[in-house]
Amino acid sequence: MFSMSAEKIISEWKKGQFKPVYWLEGDEPYFIDQVVNYAEHHIMSESEKGFNLTIFYGRDADWTAIVNACRRYPMFAERQVVLLKEAQQMRDVEKLEAYIDNPQQSTIFVVSYKEKKVDARTKFAKLLKQKGETLTTKKMYDNQLPDWVGQMVQKHQLAITQRALLLLVDHIGNDLSRLQNEVEKIAVNLNGRKEITEEDIETFVGISKEFNVFELQDAVVKKDLPKAIRIVKYFEANPKAAPIQMILPALYNFFSKVFMVFALPSKDERSIASALGINPFFAKDYALAARNYDFRSTERVLLLLHKYNLRSIGIDDAGTEDADLLKELLVKMMLNN
Repeated sequence: MFSMSAEKIISEWKKGQFKPVYWLEGDEPYFIDQVVNYAEHHIMSESEKGFNLTIFYGRDADWTAIVNACRRYPMFAERQVVLLKEAQQMRDVEKLEAYIDNPQQSTIFVVSYKEKKVDARTKFAKLLKQKGETLTTKKMYDNQLPDWVGQMVQKHQLAITQRALLLLVDHIGNDLSRLQNEVEKIAVNLNGRKEITEEDIETFVGISKEFNVFELQDAVVKKDLPKAIRIVKYFEANPKAAPIQMILPALYNFFSKVFMVFALPSKDERSIASALGINPFFAKDYALAARNYDFRSTERVLLLLHKYNLRSIGIDDAGTEDADLLKELLVKMMLNN
């Protein structure tokens, strides 16, 4: 995925292997923050940091001051660390080119260039690849999140039930830092237990295990209208639990995948999981949906979701309440198919 992974950079640092320049860029700030945080807090001892850690911020940084800091020799230490945070906000970041071409070997210069990438065709980008160590991050795909969270849980020497895992990922979404924080918070509160359950997600993250988007989707798949309406009434009373802007895309994403199931030569759960790139545990939901909603019904559901998404933002709608929109939508999805 990356030119070099955050894990590999930190692993080399732990072994005392350093390059003079590290350029961290891309769409996923979590991995960039991991590397920067390690550089700031763990490369040097507390006593060394006083003289040998310098931090700049892109918005206020002057390139000459950065170069001068990098060219300095370390004091009472083998090396010094210079961090340039938020470098994407720096007006003339390319002026660091001359330093990167000939860096000070006793300096570890770490640049955080978030949510952007240097144009690979430029001389500057080519120089970075030649002289520095680069980390290019990409946003994780949503279908990768359960495995990623599962691995993080394992690092805490814990397990997590599949339902609890889905509940957590479904509620928080693609925010790796928040997912990590929630897992760490739960881990601290388990009091010696080794498995995270739906009850733990409800207690420590504040998500109802009965009234959430996943349970609403489950009700839709099974065409259980009373259960679906009960969940919507809960959302109506607790607007922050699952706003309509979170519910409609989740259902659209699910039924878009159901739509793909009809094109598969084999519709067993293993084939579905492989073709859709999903965890095999969830393949049965797609298989059941494809049985309960035929091709034409699924197509109609997708059109309804699109229409109600437009209505939720005020297009062709005179201000219907979100809960009423959802109830109306669910009736049309489940009873007219």
